[in-house]
This record gives sequence, structure tokens and C-alpha cells, in this order.
Amino acid sequence: MKSILAIPSRRRRAEFLAAVARSGQLHGRWVSPPQTTKEFEQYLKHFKLPNQIGYWILTESRELAGVVNISEIVRGRFRSGYLGYYAFAPHDGHGYMTEGLRDVVSRAFRTIRLHRLEANIQTGNDASRRLVQRLGFRMEGFSPRYLKISGKWRDHERWALTAEEWPGIVRDVSRNKHKAR
Repeated sequence: MKSILAIPSRRRRAEFLAAVARSGQLHGRWVSPPQTTKEFEQYLKHFKLPNQIGYWILTESRELAGVVNISEIVRGRFRSGYLGYYAFAPHDGHGYMTEGLRDVVSRAFRTIRLHRLEANIQTGNDASRRLVQRLGFRMEGFSPRYLKISGKWRDHERWALTAEEWPGIVRDVSRNKHKAR
């Protein structure tokens, strides 16, 4: 198994909408992906903003396996973003999301130069929680009625990871020592 990252594009709209339609039971109350052509166009337009990045996770045969978004990216001293993600049936449970999310997190820290990523996970979404735990995220807290999904305000657990916690990221310790003095 080898997942591939791709940039969301209009040319795969029909495939994307078909994947959303067949994944309704999987998505349940956890996520509300674009379901119509109009919603899909808004979804693509969203990634033209400088604080939004989207990726599609593809299987080795180039079928859509899932989505990972980094949203509300703040640059400067904060250098942080929020992760959103979901899988598509029948590729859920086969490791594509773990591998794809690992690649996105690595890009976020190494290429985009973010310092922190946060994933807010609805209580009871065990699959999502296990996914971020596999990648080293730690739970930081609980946010009641944090995000409106499918018309309802939902409680979320707040999970986060910083660049220093990601394997292979070299910290500039000497610079930090000078600032502390």
C-alpha cells in the first residue's frame, strides 16, 4: 500500500462527489463534505485563500481514499493550522489515511514551516482519535459545543502536535538559549 497526495481539482469532481455519496454512512455525524456541484466549487474556491491548503489522498491505483485540509493557517510567530480529514469508502481502514496524514503533517512542518497543528475531534469518534494518536498527537483539552456540524454544535477533544515532536525536525536550541537569557 502506498498513498499518494494530490491537490484538489475540478477535473475529479464527479469522482469526488461519487465518493462522498457512497461514504455517507462512514461520515455519519462526523463530517459534512461537499455533496453538490455548487458545494464542490465552493470547496475548491476555499483553497485559493492563503490560509487554506487541501490535499486528496489517493490509493496506488489513484482512486480517492480521503481528504486532508489544513485551515485557518496563521503565519508569523504563531505558525499554526487546524487539521480536518475524512476517508472515503471502500478505502477506510486500509491505512491510506494514516500514511496520507503522515505525509501532510510532514509537509506542514518541513515545507510550509508550521510550528503547530491542531485536530479537533468529536467525542465518540474513536477512529479519528486513533488516527492522530498513531501520529503522536496529544490530547490538550475538551471544547464543549466547539464546532457546528450537520446543523448541531458538537463537543470536541483538542489534539495537537508541534514541530519539535515530529521525527526528524531539528530544533535550533542555541537560538532558544539566547532568547531565554
